Amino acid sequence: MRSALLVTSLFAQLALGGDAVDLPPAPSELSNKRLDFKSGSPIIPVRLMEGSTEVTLVGRGRLRFRLPGTPERLVEGPPGMEWKVKRVSGTPAAIVARIQVAEFPFNDKLGLAQAQEEWASRGLTLKSQILGGVYGIAGKVIDNRRYVLVVDQPPAPPESLAAQQADILKKFQVRTSLLEDVKAKGSIKFELIDGNGNSTATVEGQLVAEAPDKAPIEVRRVEYGVGYDFHNFEDRAYRGSVQLGADRFGKIAVVNQVDLEDLLKGLVPSEIFAKAHVEALKAQAVTARGEVLAKIGLKHLADPYLLCTEQHCAVYKGVSGEAPSTNAAVEATRGEASFDASDRLVDSVYSAVCGGHTENNDVVWGGVPNASLRGRPDIMPGKPTPASPKDLTKFLTTDAQHACKVSTFTQLSKYRWEKRFTAKDVDEKLASFNVGKVMAMNVTERGVSGRARLLQISGEEGATTLRGELTIRRTFAMLNSAMFELKAEKDPKGRPTAWIFTGGGWGHGVGMCQTGAIGRAEAGQTYRQILEHYFNGAQVARIY
Repeated sequence: MRSALLVTSLFAQLALGGDAVDLPPAPSELSNKRLDFKSGSPIIPVRLMEGSTEVTLVGRGRLRFRLPGTPERLVEGPPGMEWKVKRVSGTPAAIVARIQVAEFPFNDKLGLAQAQEEWASRGLTLKSQILGGVYGIAGKVIDNRRYVLVVDQPPAPPESLAAQQADILKKFQVRTSLLEDVKAKGSIKFELIDGNGNSTATVEGQLVAEAPDKAPIEVRRVEYGVGYDFHNFEDRAYRGSVQLGADRFGKIAVVNQVDLEDLLKGLVPSEIFAKAHVEALKAQAVTARGEVLAKIGLKHLADPYLLCTEQHCAVYKGVSGEAPSTNAAVEATRGEASFDASDRLVDSVYSAVCGGHTENNDVVWGGVPNASLRGRPDIMPGKPTPASPKDLTKFLTTDAQHACKVSTFTQLSKYRWEKRFTAKDVDEKLASFNVGKVMAMNVTERGVSGRARLLQISGEEGATTLRGELTIRRTFAMLNSAMFELKAEKDPKGRPTAWIFTGGGWGHGVGMCQTGAIGRAEAGQTYRQILEHYFNGAQVARIY
């Protein structure tokens, strides 16, 4: 009865075209982080950096700080004044976690049940939890719920689970992650120092910096590229307000409270060439908007923000990363996203270069087929399709008018490529699978685009199968894509000395091909036509 009432309530709201609403969490769910659409475009908290003991802020206009307390105090300075926020003291949050072994789309009940049975036969009992939520707005449905399977045991400190994760990897060749939650929030005390070096206030909890005249706020030495070879620091400016609070370590978390449309202005140029055709930029703006909406409540569950600014979520540089062309594309498509025939938000994923054919979602990520994410040829309108990926050798070597090949932004080294590993390299990369020296590798199952789904590996001491596009790519130093053919170089005794991957595409290949979108725009297609092609008939609609 409870679920029937919930569904009735949701669709009654949809019929009235009302404000956003989400379902109350079921007992087995983690608490949802929801968005508020009452004023139109929602405000999203985005992490700029964390782990800091001192942060410098400068207002390009007047800068005002809201100091917590009763009554609330306001401190304001003129444009250009440099403010420092120093951490006086702090205590870390108590974070607990469970080991997550799998994730499933919300409609894949069968896959969920089968996975639980399979793991039970291995001697590991799992329980399911639901992440994400359901929103109704302007007659459309945003539903990003996911099932996750976690080991059925009490939550524990993350560091105490490392040995168990390593054991699961060794026994079952399954890489796990941690599903985190906050047992107790951290705390922090700040000292606010003005541009003259005067200590203005000491406060606990959080500070909010805002610009009364809407001018951008500069944050000095923003850390970016954490964990990558381009890790560095730079000064950046942001729209909206900047909130400073406690991160999980009891240090300073710098969070940008930013309107979704302004977030997109600082995000879209990082995802596509800002000089690309305007219709391709519009397609990217709509796609990025849908992707952000689809991610809310699925990431950073134990952190004081919804999204980060790295590849893990979306690369966002604020005003510092904006370009007039992409700003115009965001404005021209304000509030628009792609929806399927059931008026449900399309999971609008994208990759850089599809290589001439996109891929089915279930081949890449498992789960049930998504009608909006079906692989299809990326041939230019009106041009013949000379070869099919069913004959991958011919497909990779035959000249064709693929959209991602003819675009003026095409990089042929991403459209077609070759990568060579020595036998020693391969043996080292597969050492954790305990197969010994690798003697044979064969793709035994492919997707509609020719991307590898199963890779059978035979060695002197055993055999194993790599399952899934991402697993295969990660195993081999993040291959450009899984659209590849594989052959061995051998010595006179027939023993492999090297392995050659010959392939096409750059990225997973599901959804929109970004370079292909540019090629299509240059050929005269509108952004709506581009999105309809890549998302199998999906229609663009404005939701606010």
